Amino acid sequence: MANILVVDDELGIRDLLSEILNDEGHSVDLAENATQARIARAAHGYDLVLLDIWMPDTDGVSLLKEWATAGTLTMPVIMMSGHATIDTAVEATRIGAFSFLEKPITLQKLLKAVEQGLARTSAPPAPAAPAVSSAATQALPAAAAATASASESGQVPQPAHAVPQPVVATGPNSHQGFDLDRPLREARDGFEKAYFEFHLAREGGSMTRVAEKTGLERTHLYRKLRQLGVDLGRSKRSQ
Repeated sequence: MANILVVDDELGIRDLLSEILNDEGHSVDLAENATQARIARAAHGYDLVLLDIWMPDTDGVSLLKEWATAGTLTMPVIMMSGHATIDTAVEATRIGAFSFLEKPITLQKLLKAVEQGLARTSAPPAPAAPAVSSAATQALPAAAAATASASESGQVPQPAHAVPQPVVATGPNSHQGFDLDRPLREARDGFEKAYFEFHLAREGGSMTRVAEKTGLERTHLYRKLRQLGVDLGRSKRSQ
């Protein structure tokens, strides 16, 4: 789960982005102008910021420049606008913006940009190669010679200690049994509940992805899940 700040003067945009990102399991704060964004940034450390360019008090590019100058541009910032020129986008990128989204923002572009921004934030450093002791280095030729000798004699060398193999998680079970010896409505409800629980578990509780996978509108999907008694928080808690 990431902490994300959405800065946009349009209420509808804020609500939409907040709903989508919350469904993805992120914690979202909202700001309707640069003043609120400054206060939020000073009080919290964010993993990502979605920043509108055209706002009534201070435009997004100027706010981005403030953060860069003050040394507080420590998180990826994705600029958003429906009227920005190429020059504006280039300037924002030069200042330090991670990427640019043109409104109206499609769901696929939003999720991809957020995923890429968070990947840059959380990318771990490359692990250092393990040091090999001089004793181990000297033992390598002897071990290789012993292996070659065993191969020539037809014997297969056995390890001193068997290493247990890791158990690989298989995820939610896609094959389930159902009691068909009951009324049709009950059997159908049981199947539908198991169907939606399976897809919620596989998609990590993301209502956005489940809606796309099942071909249902989000509002209809919410209503259907409540009707079936599906626990919407179960799949997220199990991660």
